[in-house]
Amino acid sequence: MISSILSTGTELLFGQVVNTNTAYLTKELNTIGHDVFYHFTVGDNPGRLKEMLLYALEKTDLVLITGGLGPTQDDMTRELVSEIMEDELILHNESLEHIEKFFSKTNRIMTDNNIRQAYIPKGAIVLTNDIGTAPGFILEKNGKIIICLPGPPKEMTHMFTHKALAYLKGKTDFVIYWKILRFFGIGESSLENELMDLIMGQKDPTIATYVKDGEVLVRITSKSYTNAIAKKSVEDMATIIKDRIGEFLYSEKDEDLVSVVVGSLLRNSISISSCESCTGGLFASAITDIPGASAIFDRGIVAYNSGAKISELNVDPKIIEKFGAVSYETATAMVLGLQEKTGSRICIGVTGIAGPAGGSTKKPVGLIYIAMIFDGEMYCEEFQLRSSARQWIRGYSVLLMFNMILKALKQKNLLS
Repeated sequence: MISSILSTGTELLFGQVVNTNTAYLTKELNTIGHDVFYHFTVGDNPGRLKEMLLYALEKTDLVLITGGLGPTQDDMTRELVSEIMEDELILHNESLEHIEKFFSKTNRIMTDNNIRQAYIPKGAIVLTNDIGTAPGFILEKNGKIIICLPGPPKEMTHMFTHKALAYLKGKTDFVIYWKILRFFGIGESSLENELMDLIMGQKDPTIATYVKDGEVLVRITSKSYTNAIAKKSVEDMATIIKDRIGEFLYSEKDEDLVSVVVGSLLRNSISISSCESCTGGLFASAITDIPGASAIFDRGIVAYNSGAKISELNVDPKIIEKFGAVSYETATAMVLGLQEKTGSRICIGVTGIAGPAGGSTKKPVGLIYIAMIFDGEMYCEEFQLRSSARQWIRGYSVLLMFNMILKALKQKNLLS
């Protein structure tokens, strides 16, 4: 069934509220075999809302509307849906009782305008709001279906999952299965080039690539009559892709790079410490965002200037004087000092020029050195990042640090 999602609310157009409802509903509809072709967002204006709803019904068979079911004058969804579907709004006594009980339970006074929420199109299936006041409803006519859900995300997701989902499952003979492969260290254009024949010749499953925070995601999707057939189609394609560019693959479970690396360190009880210059503690922050990281993360030292590198990490001043604070020699000296201080199995450090100032012809903005000692073995790499955006350089440097750990874990057969 071809579907669209219509979100109402001027606050969405002003950017005051992030529209999480659309992302949630799109994912859920795709999972049960409904193709989502359009997303619409319209403010609290009856003329524009009517125009958009008519357009959505012209283009799609199923329209999910979020918002506009409240008690105020700008909540116009129920009235417009009833008008367009040529149905009559009637007072739904059970919904009114539910609203009255909700106000009584929360010790609030129910104003008369709340009665509006209990008016439902006569031919609709009522969707009770278990955690709020405004009921939703499903209205089907002449091969078109409109499902109205409340705008607050908590109420919307609960109503969709517990009330609307079973109905929607009965409206499709298909299931959709997908898998996301995540890659780091290869650009989107290079990855696409490696898979071009698969992308150009795709029917089922389909392949789509996305860029996200310096990495590339490949989504493989199959639509079939059974989950088993769809899953086999996806897994067979995943095997082909892994055979081609598996060296850059780090997750088949849609986990981010930090979660994969820290999870492996936790499962293998591998202790780690870090020392950071240009990233200013972002690496340590990323690790400690993972619950339970205290079991393996010893400490993070931010040695931002040369004096701190000398005092905190015992870097020889002559190394900095001769090679500079941003150099292979300083990076390795930093992690050697960290190893001596902490004794962690992994000691990793970074120094670089994040910009926008501080670069030179010899050492431009974006020059990064990452060094690591893992079970006594030294690793060190130089990177010249192309972007000159300070926050991007800092963030991507952190990902490069995690990728260095990832590669070492693979090499030592410790990635689990």
